[in-house]
Amino acid sequence: MSRLKSIVFISGNGSNLQNIIDNIASDYLKMDIVAVISNNANAQGLVRAKASGIETIVIDTKDKYVDKLLVVMDAFEIDLIILSGFMKILPEEFIKKYYGKIINIHPSLLPKFKGLDTHKKVLASKEEYHGASVHFVTSKLDGGPIIVQGKTKILKNDDEDILKSRIHKIEYTIFPLAIKWFIEDHIKQVSDRCYFDNEVLECPIEHL
Repeated sequence: MSRLKSIVFISGNGSNLQNIIDNIASDYLKMDIVAVISNNANAQGLVRAKASGIETIVIDTKDKYVDKLLVVMDAFEIDLIILSGFMKILPEEFIKKYYGKIINIHPSLLPKFKGLDTHKKVLASKEEYHGASVHFVTSKLDGGPIIVQGKTKILKNDDEDILKSRIHKIEYTIFPLAIKWFIEDHIKQVSDRCYFDNEVLECPIEHL
């Protein structure tokens, strides 16, 4: 059986990318990353990728870039696209072409707190819980069907940095888990719904 081929999109530090690379090395994830794509030439994640012998590609997202991106993607036979801290909205044409093959990690308990600055927003809103979500990607910002979530209770002395660190630990668990489910054909996206073992997920799986 051939191994699943993936491409990872990043913009920054790439800690989730490194976690995925480590899970591949341990054989928890039976797949290969054929390339890492970034809109930021100075992203630390590119250094991490090169250190693991993974091809890196930098794309310019200042202008319309969907055509160039599709040319790059057509050079690979990709089974899964992983958005791991990619801070740009993918073109709708791209999302449609790879529908059901794109997953994203987001640092909030979606559908709450879409977009940026989630830790700040959570604290300002006096929420009781914070967390992270893995979801399939649609043209709606952070609005695709949610696969799995993990959460943590917000403590009295929590600030943005403390929360960010704790949420990262949740991400390092649920992101590889969702990827593993995809590899093993447990999850799929159909008509903007997430199916697990051919049953519609009426609510996200909660990882305890």
